Amino acid sequence: MLPPATAMAEQVHFFHNVVLMPIITIISLFVLGLLVWVMVRFNSKANPTPKKFSHNTLLEVIWTGIPILILLVIALPSFDLLYKEDVVPDGKQVVAEADGATTEFIFENDFPQSRQVKRSSHLQVLISSPAGLRSLKYKEDYSVKGFGDPEVKVSLKSAPAMGEQVLIRGGRATQNGSNCAAFKRYFDICEKQVVLAPSMTLKVTGNQWNWNYAYPDFGDFDFFSNMQVEEKTTPEDFMFEVDNRIVVPVGETIRVTVTASDVIHAWAVPQFAIKIDAVPGRINEVWFNVEREGIYYGQCSELCGTRHSFMPIAVEVVSRQEFEIWINKQRALAGLEPMFQDDVKLAQIRADADKK
Repeated sequence: MLPPATAMAEQVHFFHNVVLMPIITIISLFVLGLLVWVMVRFNSKANPTPKKFSHNTLLEVIWTGIPILILLVIALPSFDLLYKEDVVPDGKQVVAEADGATTEFIFENDFPQSRQVKRSSHLQVLISSPAGLRSLKYKEDYSVKGFGDPEVKVSLKSAPAMGEQVLIRGGRATQNGSNCAAFKRYFDICEKQVVLAPSMTLKVTGNQWNWNYAYPDFGDFDFFSNMQVEEKTTPEDFMFEVDNRIVVPVGETIRVTVTASDVIHAWAVPQFAIKIDAVPGRINEVWFNVEREGIYYGQCSELCGTRHSFMPIAVEVVSRQEFEIWINKQRALAGLEPMFQDDVKLAQIRADADKK
């Protein structure tokens, strides 16, 4: 499989490679061994007088019970992954400016009862400084009072320096960090990171035979995405590249709503572990949070007609600054005013960041 680009995809790939494949291999070899043994041991030459019994209660209990246990081993983590992919995260972040003295901060626990912050894994505290983000450890760097209450009080052991920011993230949707090994991430051994609620929604509509994309949070402009002609791409990217890519910011939660205008399509990006049907008259929903910049490809994964194989998907993941530049350009094409600060200034910020 292609290298995973999201934490969820890493868990899906680990489940396939480390859980499913060994089980499948062991069962296949066991059945093959049984077949060979039966052919050698019970052929007409080796066993001219066949046995007369037709049932063995113990054997039948064993070959019924063991598959049930195997299915349970497969089903429990599978249901967990399906749930995490289906429920769009609703985590929120509170940002407080440090004054060099304050150590207590309040997090409004205003989620629905079933989604409230009720234990330490639902809360994450970070310090933002010119050197970058620093994650604090529960009990070692801070304490918490009021889990499950309307207000959660976070008390730091030492006051952050003047000019720094305290970031408190809370929510039930959590995942292990990008620096966590796949084995530990899958078994939830690493420190949890709260997944924030979507920063934007991407509307996807499947047509025979192209995709239409809309950005309702940024003026609701839309555009069509068709397979790029062979002359304008490389042999490696032909039938994957498109004339208009989707552009999204890195490290942010993206909600994707999917439907179709004619027949059933399927929007699938393997490196995000996403495959969701686009059904006429119905809206399906999925989400992703890509951890690194790059271009990721997918294709329509539902037989939708004669040009089914000509509906590729291309997602370009960029920095927030580049994303805002792209949004301004798309709004200009749609006859709308710029939404973010001047493009030249954004480009300069990006150039300065690249130099550092």
